[in-house]
Amino acid sequence: MNSSGLGSTLVVILVVALVVIAAVALGIAFARRSRRVSAPVESPVVEEAPLEEPAVEVGGTEEGAPDSATPELISSDTIVETPVAAPPREFVEHPESTTGRFARLRGRLGATLAGVLHRGAMSADDYDALEEALLLADVGASATDEILAGVKARLGANFDMEARDALREALLEAIDPAADRSLALGSPGDGEAKSVIVVGVNGVGKTTTVGKLARVLVADGYSVVLGAADTFRAAAADQLETWGARVGVPVERSERDGADPASVAFAAAERAVGDSADALLIDTAGRLQNKQGLMDELGKIVRVVGKVAPRAEVLLVLDATTGQNGLAQARVFAEATEVTGIVLTKLDGSAKGGIVVAVQQELGVPVKFVGLGEGADDLAPFDPVGFVDSLIGDA
Repeated sequence: MNSSGLGSTLVVILVVALVVIAAVALGIAFARRSRRVSAPVESPVVEEAPLEEPAVEVGGTEEGAPDSATPELISSDTIVETPVAAPPREFVEHPESTTGRFARLRGRLGATLAGVLHRGAMSADDYDALEEALLLADVGASATDEILAGVKARLGANFDMEARDALREALLEAIDPAADRSLALGSPGDGEAKSVIVVGVNGVGKTTTVGKLARVLVADGYSVVLGAADTFRAAAADQLETWGARVGVPVERSERDGADPASVAFAAAERAVGDSADALLIDTAGRLQNKQGLMDELGKIVRVVGKVAPRAEVLLVLDATTGQNGLAQARVFAEATEVTGIVLTKLDGSAKGGIVVAVQQELGVPVKFVGLGEGADDLAPFDPVGFVDSLIGDA
């Protein structure tokens, strides 16, 4: 073979080798590409707990639990949201029943006359001691003379009667247990809002009395609206709202200190009528009995409220511990407006219980409620018999 033939052969061999190499490379590349396309992609398996909707107790049933009566199918792609529980309902207190309140509180009254009584006939010294005890108890001079005369008459007519029994009868006669001591509000739900306006000097506890009186009325089944007409004492309206919220009673007030009290009272009367409430309780600012302008303002409040909600009561709040000074206050308030009833506060533990007799005799109106403690339900309808028995001590 010549040199040219050998060269040609080598060229052919080289070309064939390159073709084979290229073919092998293409085959490998194709095989790899096929494996990438056909082989499944493996993902890590994550086990998830089933999505459960928490049960929320609503009205005694469980919301979120399946309802057998109306089954509901939820597809797998449905988004289930966790229900948001409703905010808890505001706690509303249930005031103590007024029946038996006074009996519960009787022990807080001082038996101020028990020490001067004894068995057997009453001597002149005994009568002197009884007279002194009555005066110290703030019964008042005129009422004391009447009570002593009643005791002497009973013991003189009945030699077997004990002094305690004679005094008990004389005191009951002076207090008049037959007097109507109820509030003239009619029956709950009779469709007419009637107003009760609470008056008195500074510091006797008017706002607290209004709050406690609201509890009395709620306990007796009345629907109530409160009117914060004490616009001069900054905290008065807030205090009244606190009392009202505890028993679910709305309060009409002004957000501006020093607003016209008569305007606030008038708005409260309109609200009571609009709400078909049974009773409207109006708290008024404390006023000094020697300030004629303030007393005239009180008369205005009474007049404007009466144009919307018929006036049922004007209650005068007196501090039992002030004694004869309370009588002076009572006289002036009675001149400014027609007082229909008395509320005596701070009577618990006081030696001034005789003020009940004196104020009734002075004004000719009955004591209707007494405060016998600082508790929310320590305002009680006045019980004449229980009161007298407390003064002289149980037999």
